[in-house]
Amino acid sequence: MSKISKVIASPGLSGFYFDDQLAIKKDAIAEGFFYRGQPQTEGFTSLRQAGESISIILQLDDGQLAYGDCAAVQYSGAGGRDLLFLAQDFLPVIIDQITPLLVGESLSCFKTLAEKIDRTKLQGKRLHTALRYGITQAILDGVAKARRLTRTEVVAEEYNLKLEPTPIPIFCQTGDDRYLNADKIIIKQADVLPHGLINNLNSKLGERGEKLIEYIKWLKKRVREIGGEDYHPVLHIDVYGTIGLAFNDQLNRMVDYMGSLAEAASPLKLRIEGPIDAGSKAKQLSQLKALKDGLDKAGIGVELVADEWCNTLEDIREFVDADAAHMVQIKTPDLGGINNTIEAVLHCKEKGIGAYQGGSCNETDRSAQICTDLALATRPDQILAKPGMGVDEGLMIVFNEMHRVLAILKEKDL
Repeated sequence: MSKISKVIASPGLSGFYFDDQLAIKKDAIAEGFFYRGQPQTEGFTSLRQAGESISIILQLDDGQLAYGDCAAVQYSGAGGRDLLFLAQDFLPVIIDQITPLLVGESLSCFKTLAEKIDRTKLQGKRLHTALRYGITQAILDGVAKARRLTRTEVVAEEYNLKLEPTPIPIFCQTGDDRYLNADKIIIKQADVLPHGLINNLNSKLGERGEKLIEYIKWLKKRVREIGGEDYHPVLHIDVYGTIGLAFNDQLNRMVDYMGSLAEAASPLKLRIEGPIDAGSKAKQLSQLKALKDGLDKAGIGVELVADEWCNTLEDIREFVDADAAHMVQIKTPDLGGINNTIEAVLHCKEKGIGAYQGGSCNETDRSAQICTDLALATRPDQILAKPGMGVDEGLMIVFNEMHRVLAILKEKDL
């Protein structure tokens, strides 16, 4: 079986930017595409910085090359996440410390080697999530090349999963251009939209939530006008805790407001991601569960999606086991090794909680492709079109990768 003979690393750009979420929530001044203000999150020198990545390239002993991309989320350092991932800081770590861990390793089994790397500690600390993310992508690609299989087949075989050669719903996000980009998504008839980036109380949600209600009404109207009678997407909106801010985390007021949102969206299904940010994992889990239970008791058909403070595989298991949300975002870079993404999706499915295999606009084309391959094996309820906020590019990358692999699987009669 093939072994790793060499490790190569190259700096790269990601599909979006690093943003200081805390500073932006505190009414940073928008100036064109830039933000003015004092950074509030450790590691940031500006409120918006160019997104960076590192490609990990594994040379197999038969000359083949496999690769994956190390990338971190847009809001690095927020909600308990690892700090900013800058190429200049981590290229030396890869060259000096990670290369010796990989050279000579067998590519006979993805799961075994991925788990080994994901658990590795240097100076008593686990590797940055972005490093674990990219290295394990490269390992999966290497095993697939060594075994002459698709990456999807490798995951299905090693985790004893049955392949279903059908598409998975794709979720497209608009970024700040939530009107023009929503039209793009509707024209291309993605399954879920628009995310919306409702990350400021005054300018985006409204002091009483009125701006979001009007936006949802507009969305529903555009779906009818552009999408046609047979197009019924799910509306999924990320509000970054602003509903909690607007209603002082008062349960009854938030439940009533969610009822207004559901009415505005009807008959389309509505998901609200991150309605509150309680400031810690324990508080987030408790308050989100209370809100979910309140909605269910009131018969309000809004699905709550956990995101903030639900970052690692262990976090996801806690939120899922506590039945704290209707759906959990599995934010793939935050989980480190992609083996954790696989385990997280499977745990959600086992417990009957919605699995949203997400990620970040700040990833790369490579990480998006490999995440799509994972999803075709594990079958989450939806996956994110990524990277970027331009709609077309991320949707193209994920859609095309999905349908390439599906065509291959169907040809093999799998």
